[in-house]
Parts: sequence; C-alpha cells; structure tokens
Amino acid sequence: MAYFLAKTDPDTYSIDELKRDGATTWDGVTNAQAVAVIRCMKPGDRVFIYHSGGQSKILGLAKITSAPRPDPANPKSAVVDLEFTGEIDPPVTLPEIKATGLFDDWALIRQGRLSTMAVPQAFVDWMKKRYPKAKL
Repeated sequence: MAYFLAKTDPDTYSIDELKRDGATTWDGVTNAQAVAVIRCMKPGDRVFIYHSGGQSKILGLAKITSAPRPDPANPKSAVVDLEFTGEIDPPVTLPEIKATGLFDDWALIRQGRLSTMAVPQAFVDWMKKRYPKAKL
C-alpha cells in the first residue's frame, strides 16, 4: 500500500464535503508531475487530505477505490475515486511538519504548489506514532 497527499482548496471541495459525500472523484489536476502521481495510484492506497487556501494542514484520510483513468474533462489529465476513511484530529499543520526538519526533501516542503504527491514512508511512520488510533 502506498500513501499520497492530495491538496484541495476548502472553498472548492473541503474535507467536510468529502465526509458528507462519502466518496468523490479526484479530478481537476493539470500539473504534469501531479498527473503522473495520480497515474501511479492503485485501489487500496491511502491519501492524506490537505487543505490549502491559507489553511495549510492535513485534516483527513481517504482511500483509493478505483484505478486511474483519463479525465473526461481533460484528456491530458487523470482521475481516481476516493472514499473518506476518517479525520485527523487535531489536524497537522504545515508549520508543524516543517518544524520537525525530517521532511525537508518532500515535495510538500520543496514544491508548495504541487497538488498531488507521493508521501514518504518516514512521514507515514511519524503520523502513525502521532496518531496511533487513526486508520492509517
């Protein structure tokens, strides 16, 4: 199982909406690097849901429930289906992640505008220690 991070602006689609809907299609990604990440996703992989738009924090978790497929709205893009699996409480902020100094080579730190990315195993391990009851 692999882990990914998906950024969303809460004014566009928030963790609360994902929780209410139960599932969604992750679409609208246009950056070639982020699209390549989506094409690597597999059913069963996990996704940290991150609010951008001035919030800069991880608020929840989802799992991939479909194989990647072409985005019907943009043939250069790809989409996958996500299912809500839980909230991260309290949320983990970007300043907290940066303050550890452990993840300076991660795209979340180095490429702030990248919307979808792989998550390093070291971060997953850090989160499991921080949230032992979460379904990571």
